[in-house]
Amino acid sequence: MGAGHAHRATGEFEVPRVRRLVLLWALGLVALSTVAGVVLLWPDGGEVDDIRESVSFAAPGVSFPEAAVDEAEPACAELAPSEDCGGVRATLSEGEDKGTQVRVDVPPEVSESGLQKGDTIRLVSSPAEAEGPVTYSYFGTVRSGTLWLLTLLFVAVVLLVARLRGLFALVSLGFTALVAWTFMLPALLVGEPPLLVALVGCSAIMFVVLYTTHGVSIRTSAALAGTLLGVGLTAGLGAVFVGASRLTGVADESAHVLRSSVGDLGFQGLLTCAFVIAGLGVLNDVTITQASSVWELRAAAPAAPRHHLFSSAMRIGRDHIASAIYTILFAYAGTALLVLLVLQLYGLPMAVLLSTEEIAQEVVRSLVTSLGLVLAVPITTAIAAITVPGARTYS
Repeated sequence: MGAGHAHRATGEFEVPRVRRLVLLWALGLVALSTVAGVVLLWPDGGEVDDIRESVSFAAPGVSFPEAAVDEAEPACAELAPSEDCGGVRATLSEGEDKGTQVRVDVPPEVSESGLQKGDTIRLVSSPAEAEGPVTYSYFGTVRSGTLWLLTLLFVAVVLLVARLRGLFALVSLGFTALVAWTFMLPALLVGEPPLLVALVGCSAIMFVVLYTTHGVSIRTSAALAGTLLGVGLTAGLGAVFVGASRLTGVADESAHVLRSSVGDLGFQGLLTCAFVIAGLGVLNDVTITQASSVWELRAAAPAAPRHHLFSSAMRIGRDHIASAIYTILFAYAGTALLVLLVLQLYGLPMAVLLSTEEIAQEVVRSLVTSLGLVLAVPITTAIAAITVPGARTYS
């Protein structure tokens, strides 16, 4: 009775050896393939440097010094700035002219943002022509202090509420950023196949993130298997429907910059890669929930047959699917609010809007990631239901 009670309390079970080995061997093969993929696709540092050196963000001699705001003038009533409005007086805090006060015009929205004395801005310093003076113009507002404060607040709240699990989640978040910045982005930049980069990078991230955050167990392994299959489905669906809808992947200024600077990039593949990355977080959330649901249902009902566990967990999954789809929709609506306002302003028919690259991309992205998410629910639930021990009466 004591052993059975312990199993029911923790939701952990001794999984039959054959089922455990099948799952772990399958994940082991994927892990080996992921390591091989990282090795083969790892970008050559010299090639990345050559690409960066061939592209110049600013003309030779241009620098970006910081300056402390002495006075922020009110926004001009009219669009054209004048001597007493629409500008900022600031003292350079670095560079050859350190300590010199300059006046630069700023966009109206900057004047209206609450910029005030004591804030720090970044200027563009253009070299003098002939014997003329160095010219300065507004580049941006330095927000690093606020961003660091917000980051520390986020970390503190996560650690306070989630404790050790929160710490593991933060470590996983850091690893995700590391993989994206040091492997995925450089590999895409040098022209490696975007779909392979997405699959290998996301697989590496999920192996580390799931086991670090949720612990090494068969339950986590079941969730990982469902996540990897969901990633594969999302990638496949994305590749099919990006091609079928004739999307170009070139929809904003950043795409045009890349196209002119690194001409051999496959933008349709990059768009598919973006779909996979976009759906990864919600997909992981759903698969972990489904695996945990099956384990907890087995703990609560040790005598229930597997198909009952599957159907019960799927009822939970259907509710999660609905909320996850809303999450995807609201996330897009929040990030694209200004675009949606412009579309509302124009009042064009929906059929016309769907002909634009920007709107069509987001529609396909939302539907593809949602499809991958929805299909991952029964897949993960089935894997978890097969993995847990069969019906048993504890005594």
